[in-house]
Amino acid sequence: MTVINQRRALTFIFVTVLIDAIGFGVVIPVFPALIVKLTGSDLAGAARVSGWIAFLYAGVQFLMGPVIGGLSDLFGRRPVLLASLLAFGVDYLVMAFAPTLWWLVVARVVAGITGATFPTAYAYIADISAPEQRAGNFGVIGMAFGFGFIIGPALGGIVSGWGNAVPFLLAAALAFANALYGLIVLPESLAPASRRAFDWRRANPAGALMRLKSAHPCVLMLAATVFVWTLSYQSLYSVWSFFGQERFGWNAGEVGWSLAAVGVTGAIVQGFLGRRLIPRYGQTNVILAGVASAVVGYSIYGFATAGWMIYAGIAVSALQGLVFPSLQGLMSAEVGAGEQGELQGAVASIQSLSAIVGPPLMTGTFAWFSGPSAAIWFPGAPFLLSVVFVLAALAIFLRAMGLRRAAAPA
Repeated sequence: MTVINQRRALTFIFVTVLIDAIGFGVVIPVFPALIVKLTGSDLAGAARVSGWIAFLYAGVQFLMGPVIGGLSDLFGRRPVLLASLLAFGVDYLVMAFAPTLWWLVVARVVAGITGATFPTAYAYIADISAPEQRAGNFGVIGMAFGFGFIIGPALGGIVSGWGNAVPFLLAAALAFANALYGLIVLPESLAPASRRAFDWRRANPAGALMRLKSAHPCVLMLAATVFVWTLSYQSLYSVWSFFGQERFGWNAGEVGWSLAAVGVTGAIVQGFLGRRLIPRYGQTNVILAGVASAVVGYSIYGFATAGWMIYAGIAVSALQGLVFPSLQGLMSAEVGAGEQGELQGAVASIQSLSAIVGPPLMTGTFAWFSGPSAAIWFPGAPFLLSVVFVLAALAIFLRAMGLRRAAAPA
């Protein structure tokens, strides 16, 4: 693939993930009202229902990630990406007009089954990038998600004034437009000679990882690093808004600005700095720097006594955004072209598993150390738990690197 085609393809992947993230974020402001409408419950009841829907979505993605990855290894990345975008468009349409809660549940299950955008996008980038470029190019996905998560909620809040269905219709329109754009401009990245037959024994999280372990000894340890690392930042997703309100008395606007700062720094680091730092210093050194950045940042969050300290922590912890794309780059370099989809599907399942395990763990820790009945009032406790996970991920990563060196030819 020529440089010009590679740039065009990377642009499409960026736009795909950006639109996906915008579509995800644009419905956030009205999702509670939709569930209240469909269930007739109060806001607290709607929150519980929303949590179970999120749990179901993550569970389905956990099971289906390797299946979708295997299909992309068989049929190619292009048809799987386009089918995923079309499915997301239908999902948002169903949510816009869902007459009952069960329609909403079914739509989320279908979206979980076909939610192949991220792992297939990673596999596409692996196909078109030289091994030394992959980690930096993987950062394009993080940058797109960061920008999308900034734009989406703000846009959703604006258009929701025209009705609760409008954000869902907008998200559907974006998904369909992106599918049409891809149909016109996106070339296939996986050559027919590099494709492999679909195998149900490998199309599950355990089977995919065991297969990768047998062929590539350090990949399983790197996958374990990804799981523990992903657990570490579940505190940001799960308790950030609760922590801000409990510790500093923040309102929704102040919470939103802080999340926007996280998104902006993540987008800058992954999209721009990563493509310069990773080739210059190497993936291993960047991961070590990112781990140190995370330890200091989470510690600042945990012990912060004033709101401005949170922004200092956001700045200090910014380099942690390079850890995941660097881990992706290391794993991708260990497998062949016909296994990239399988690898990315397995990684998607690992991330989904952390999204199942992490939130109740972090919110439970927050609840234990917060409120008037807490034996020890320390609402920053989940962030110190994140430090523990970061250090555990570092230990596993160092073990993986030891296996990699041992497996290297003398």
